[in-house]
Amino acid sequence: MKPVVGMVVSNKMQKSVVVAVDRLFHNKLFNRYVKRTSKFMAHDEHNLCNIGDRVRLDPSRPLSKHKHWVVAEILKKARIYVPPEPITKTHDLAPPSSS
Repeated sequence: MKPVVGMVVSNKMQKSVVVAVDRLFHNKLFNRYVKRTSKFMAHDEHNLCNIGDRVRLDPSRPLSKHKHWVVAEILKKARIYVPPEPITKTHDLAPPSSS
């Protein structure tokens, strides 16, 4: 098997990710291109992958019932939205004393 490139769709497991791989093929009957998606479970040793990352998978020996791939490299990290921290006021609400 050759290496495949896909997008991480789940990383909720320890040391494992689910990667969606799209492929495009030509349907001769309708003369159209059709997109199909396959999902592969892959081993991520150091838990570096996040949802939305583009990764390259290499085939490996069977690691579990469904895991036969290893994350070789992360090609592009996903942009993760980090909400801004709330603004905190440093002064008290009481008026300053003039004594």
